[in-house]
Amino acid sequence: MRAIIALIVSWFFISAAAYAQSPAGGQQQTPPAQHQPGAPAKPAGSQPQGPQTLEPTAGKVDPAKEAAIRHLMEITGTSKLGDQIVGTITTRVHDGMAHRLSPDRLQKFMDTFGQDLQSRVSAGQIHDAIIPIYSQHFSLEDIQGMIQFYESPLGQRTVKTMPQIYQEAQKAGGDMGQKGTLETLREMTGEYPELKAVLPPEDNPKPSLAPAPSSAPAPGPAPAQPPPTPNPPHK
Repeated sequence: MRAIIALIVSWFFISAAAYAQSPAGGQQQTPPAQHQPGAPAKPAGSQPQGPQTLEPTAGKVDPAKEAAIRHLMEITGTSKLGDQIVGTITTRVHDGMAHRLSPDRLQKFMDTFGQDLQSRVSAGQIHDAIIPIYSQHFSLEDIQGMIQFYESPLGQRTVKTMPQIYQEAQKAGGDMGQKGTLETLREMTGEYPELKAVLPPEDNPKPSLAPAPSSAPAPGPAPAQPPPTPNPPHK
């Protein structure tokens, strides 16, 4: 049980890494301006001059911009992220408890877990938390430009194709990484023989220089021939 709880908690920490650097609601904290000696102090609450501020106010996202972001998330499929996260959590908990509870208790456990989780972390809440993140990184003009692209035939094709490309790229990279790791570790077994106990057997061992054994028995020595009988002398 402790292992399951630790897995869930660690997953939450990883998933929340993007939000951990900002206060609740997804808004970024603006670091206080450093007062330079000899310079007049700026009044409290004033914003430092610098590059364009995408979201100048720390409150709610502008309604027009929020509507544009929601539309962008809808046409790109990002609006389903909340459902995917909640579904992933539920699946991991189910798989982790399937071997620890009987089927009837497992169903009851999952029903209770699903209801309680929904009251604490809903897909809608996750969806709403993504809005300010978009707003922090993109201006309204950026969002409108992306909408124009993703509503085009190429944009819709991109939305439909990118998940497959990501899966294939992930598999290709994972296969290469696994192969390279095993080859590297096998080369290190000479200096670290302890590795042999944890490495899987090679699928295709290198061919031996010795001839391959044949299934047929090796031919034995030829039977000895009787010596020729000498011809009797002629009388």
